[in-house]
Amino acid sequence: MIRIEGGRFSMGSDEYYPDEAPVHERTIESFWIEEYAVTNSRFAEFVQDTGYVTVAERPLDPADFPGASPADLLPGGMVFTQTAGPVDLSEFRHWWTWVPGASWRTPLGPGSSLEGRGEHPVVQVAFEDASAFAEWAGGRLPSEAEHEYAALGGTSGRRFAWGDDPYPDAAPRANTWIGRFPYDNRGRFGADTAPVGSFPANGYGLFDMIGNVWEWTGDHYSPRHVVPGVVVPDAGSRVNLLGTDGPVPGAPARRVLKGGSYLCSPDYCLRFRPAARSPQTEDSASTHIGFRVARDA
Repeated sequence: MIRIEGGRFSMGSDEYYPDEAPVHERTIESFWIEEYAVTNSRFAEFVQDTGYVTVAERPLDPADFPGASPADLLPGGMVFTQTAGPVDLSEFRHWWTWVPGASWRTPLGPGSSLEGRGEHPVVQVAFEDASAFAEWAGGRLPSEAEHEYAALGGTSGRRFAWGDDPYPDAAPRANTWIGRFPYDNRGRFGADTAPVGSFPANGYGLFDMIGNVWEWTGDHYSPRHVVPGVVVPDAGSRVNLLGTDGPVPGAPARRVLKGGSYLCSPDYCLRFRPAARSPQTEDSASTHIGFRVARDA
């Protein structure tokens, strides 16, 4: 772990997506955060030590899906598949498929494996799985503000962690989508995760805070930033805008993902920036979500 000294910074962005606003000042206490996202090798140690079974490996409860056939209740996860050509980018089902049998052990589904992927970030992990690992490791998931602060690497006023240009000197600084999404990827690792540490560290010595995999944080999602000390009226949203400790009753619990992933592309998802954020339901497991561990200083 690397110790990040606390401080004050401008969180959020008013330039890109509405949920990144408003820009506001946020104070961060000192904390520790891991250099790398948790890898397949480390997650395997956790499972071997505890016997833990991930959400993607557990059978679905028929009570949660009334009328569903048994064939549709098999455990699994979402798998990205590169398309053969251009598709309508408003319809994610062109490139995302629910695959029974997909899990952290077989991230692409039956027949896939972790051979040669020990140092890749673990994927197909839901929020509960990431939280359980963090507790086992003697830590917790970082808050959204901590992740953003750490991803900036000690800089301020930059759109990207390395400056205002997404690809300075035509050289990608993170594992993101290079080419036309979702059919043409000319990046170093293609449409896939990269071994952790494959790109330069930021100013704090942290690797892959941007790109590679989205990372779970401990914070509930709201469609705009909840500014400390400022009460935002809840205008009928199904997500809690008031900053309390849970979502609106009856709504799916969603957490904030940070950092972007290997699927982020300027023509579809310009979210490989420290200020970017994405909502994800707690039970979601996919091929582009991982995590890292933090703890109090």
